[in-house]
Amino acid sequence: MEIQADNGFVPISRMNHTNRSKQLLERFAAKFQQEPAFYVRVPGRVNLIGEHIDYCGYSVCPMALEQDIMLSVSIGDGETLRLTNVDPSYEDYECDLRKFEISIGDEAPKWYQYFLCGVRGLLDVLPKETSIKGFNVAVSGIIPQSAGLSSSSALVSAAALSTSHVHNFNISKKELANLCARCERYIGTQGGGMDQAIAFLANEGCAKLIDFTPLRCKDVSLPPGAVFVIAHSLTRLNKAATADFNCRVVECRLAAQLIAKHQGIDWFTVKTLSDLQSGLKGSLHTMIALVKKILHESPYTKEEIVDELKTTSAVLDQTSLTPNTKHIESFKLHQRALHVFEEALRVQKFHEACNNFSSEGALETLGKLMSESHSSLRDLYECSHPQLDTLVEISQNFSLGARLTGAGWGGCAVALVTAENVSNYIDVLKTKFYSQIGIDNNLDGLVFATKPNAGAHIYVI
Repeated sequence: MEIQADNGFVPISRMNHTNRSKQLLERFAAKFQQEPAFYVRVPGRVNLIGEHIDYCGYSVCPMALEQDIMLSVSIGDGETLRLTNVDPSYEDYECDLRKFEISIGDEAPKWYQYFLCGVRGLLDVLPKETSIKGFNVAVSGIIPQSAGLSSSSALVSAAALSTSHVHNFNISKKELANLCARCERYIGTQGGGMDQAIAFLANEGCAKLIDFTPLRCKDVSLPPGAVFVIAHSLTRLNKAATADFNCRVVECRLAAQLIAKHQGIDWFTVKTLSDLQSGLKGSLHTMIALVKKILHESPYTKEEIVDELKTTSAVLDQTSLTPNTKHIESFKLHQRALHVFEEALRVQKFHEACNNFSSEGALETLGKLMSESHSSLRDLYECSHPQLDTLVEISQNFSLGARLTGAGWGGCAVALVTAENVSNYIDVLKTKFYSQIGIDNNLDGLVFATKPNAGAHIYVI
């Protein structure tokens, strides 16, 4: 039974227990010697098209997954946050909500630090007169980790949502999405907001076309008979623990600033490639032509960029680079910008094909765009991995199209198949990919068909 309808806010319903929620309840009771007051569910996501362009200001087309993060929560004593996880490999954690820090060193972030990002972001927007309340949380996650399916962003989002509910703080889904995108930067990730937007704004049965600045969403009805299969390459990269992801963000910014300088625009005002396009009032085709005309294909040195912008290294560090990219001396600006503009164009074509799915060949068009996206991510953005490429290559002969999804450098591929071909395609992957690397059992969490799910939800007892 729904208690709070959507109306722009996260819906609230009565809890109907499942085997999983009962397991979470048992873990909660064993740890905290009480029962939870409410539950929070936040889904993972798969991006169908539009990779590495959200932080450049361009539209993306993800859908929410059935796989999710689930929390059980109760208000605790004092101002202490206490965390536990149903997976015993994750250590318990507690802290004083009045004086905790999120300090990230050279190692990969701990699981609870992602949670703290969401807590910190929400606490920062509470009215000053709010009394901070401690709370107890048990966590259950079934989103494959470091797989490009947004498990870490789902945890950040679930943390912010639970913190808001504990403090009776009304905040809209759009505000939560924007807040969670910002506060993930506490952990060093310079993302663009797609993961958080789909986590809160998804509607069951639809993908979403998501625009940024301002945040806007449209439901995208996928063609009848279209099924998306997700397959894990069994390679993982923690994007917050490497400079690769943040380096791409910086390369896109520098590409935009160099073209702006060349075209007579104040480059200090340009932070993204979409800023550049807005300033020039050009089409995506025009922007692609400018990249090919202005930016050379060989890597730019930092010194060369400083010279072209007629600035200093210190100013460049302050205005264009991030703390974890200041050491980089070589930047591939042509390739990164070309991928972004061409990928933004593919998103437009994907949306148009979904709107016209009654026309013959719509599924083939979608598949072709997905395959083109992967080629660009592999060759221009250089964020693929040999095992991902193998997975996509096998898929080309047994699906309508496939591509890596998520940040890349490992993780998952997503393939478009017809409903009648799902079982055959999954069997092919088991034989031609997983068996070849010695994996024959427990494959359900590695390769699976999925359908568009709903966004975040609160369940009360």
